[in-house]
Amino acid sequence: MKKTYTHALAALGLIGALALAGCGGGGAGSAGGAKSEKPGDLLIGVSMPTQTSERWIADGKAVEDGLKKDGYQVDLQYAGDDIPTQGQQIDQMITKGADLLVIAAIDGTALSSQLDAAAAAHIPVISYDRLIRDSKNVDFYVTFDNYKVGVQQATSLLKGLGVLDASGKETAAKGPFNVELFAGSLDDNNAHFFWNGAMDTLKPYLDKGVLTVPSGQTKIEQAAILRWQQETAQKRMEDLLTSAYSDGKKLNGVLSPFDGISRGIITALQGTGGYGTTIADGLPVVTGQDAEIGSVALIDQGVQYSTIFKDTRKLAKQAVIVSKDILDGKKPEANDTKSYDNGAKVVPSYLLQSDTVDKAQIKPLLIDSGYWTEAEVASGVAQ
Repeated sequence: MKKTYTHALAALGLIGALALAGCGGGGAGSAGGAKSEKPGDLLIGVSMPTQTSERWIADGKAVEDGLKKDGYQVDLQYAGDDIPTQGQQIDQMITKGADLLVIAAIDGTALSSQLDAAAAAHIPVISYDRLIRDSKNVDFYVTFDNYKVGVQQATSLLKGLGVLDASGKETAAKGPFNVELFAGSLDDNNAHFFWNGAMDTLKPYLDKGVLTVPSGQTKIEQAAILRWQQETAQKRMEDLLTSAYSDGKKLNGVLSPFDGISRGIITALQGTGGYGTTIADGLPVVTGQDAEIGSVALIDQGVQYSTIFKDTRKLAKQAVIVSKDILDGKKPEANDTKSYDNGAKVVPSYLLQSDTVDKAQIKPLLIDSGYWTEAEVASGVAQ
């Protein structure tokens, strides 16, 4: 058969129909006969969605470096947030003879033909942080506990508003506090997990009237920002301020699922003239995610309230571990086999834990760990 990792896939129930007698011919990249299983002879295709976010640049580099350190050949491609480009890049990886694919999808529903081609060539697929949907040919998923990320974002918003104290206990604050809600791109499966975790956390306070949403936009379809774009978020915030706050009503907080969206929201708020430039002088509490350096600097300056730190070094390391296990013919460790149904199957997953970062946590979580330096935090620019 092509390689010993087919045994690992069978153990996962991923290529159940694949039998020893049917594996001759070598699969992708081989002209019959099995290829060597030395890491240096194996090619791993890594498909990342964009280079417009610091986060994805860091992810791609960390995965590539980890795989190369273990001796594998790596074809790393960024798709520029363009769905057809990502599809073409993955097609090319398959044609070039990739032995495994690591894919962070732009649109989790748009890669079915590529995954079918990968399965036909006996190429395993690891879905990286964004779950690829509607295909049985997703072999494994590495990500963070995305529902918990949403809980962390909402909890941070409640702390920033003073509804909860630093320990997470309810205070005597009764509000009502005016808040607005933002969500990620609907074609990203993670956006729904973030939203559900956040809304389950906020619902009791919305029901009691401690929180109110003056715009009335409380559905994810209303709150979603396509492709997580900062400019789109800024425009939506400007529109909300015009439509729901023109009577002098004040906004107290904004649930934001991503730092780029957060910066768009903050730009809109600062541009109105009706709010201060920092939280201390009247700017609403704004959450975030990904610990992007531009937002970490704003948190340090008291402009953005918080972010969720998903250490991409840990995620990349786990992706490398899973890749190596599959290519070595082992069954990768999964710590969740129930939560991530992609519409065609429940995908075995490994979930990592995230951390909430406010101003007090910048040094212990980001600087002391070497994720960002003091100089980078001070300047707001990655060096």
